[in-house]
Amino acid sequence: MSRLRHLPLLRSSCLLPGCLLLVLASSAQAQFASTGSTTLSATIAPEAAIQINTSTTTLSAAGTTFNLNFSGTTSFTFKIRTTKTAGSGTITLKVTSDFSPTGGPSVLTPPTAGDALAYTCSLTGLGTACSGSQTASTTASTSVGTFGANAVSASAGNSGSVSWTLTDDPQYSTGTYTATVTFSISAT
Repeated sequence: MSRLRHLPLLRSSCLLPGCLLLVLASSAQAQFASTGSTTLSATIAPEAAIQINTSTTTLSAAGTTFNLNFSGTTSFTFKIRTTKTAGSGTITLKVTSDFSPTGGPSVLTPPTAGDALAYTCSLTGLGTACSGSQTASTTASTSVGTFGANAVSASAGNSGSVSWTLTDDPQYSTGTYTATVTFSISAT
């Protein structure tokens, strides 16, 4: 019977050194004082974002004699930050859904050779806009603007626009036709 009474004492005395080590280890890591400090570290990476401000761009002709093409303008706002050295960025667009329904204009298979959806570009305050008239494509992304190293936009973003021109071909059937253009922005 006396052996059973001493057994709990042996167990608790074996645990005591382990508890003491835990208390000493935690106090060694965090010293209490009247002040303390930490080091903050933030890694700022290249980033880019775009907002299309013209949800529907209406292409219209100023006349009715087939000598004035359809035209309209899409405006956008972008934010970008490229790497300080060797960084770059781009804004591109692609016709991701050709004009529909059939019978009207088409980017991929125009009714008459030479019909095109073309555009010119404008960027405000940052970057280099595409040069001259560009032809939109359904198969490849085409340039709107480029950015070099250490390009940083305004906090509220910078503005840009694409001015469209669509050939006015008498082969188009009357009606309303729509296409979807997707803009993309990237930064490295």
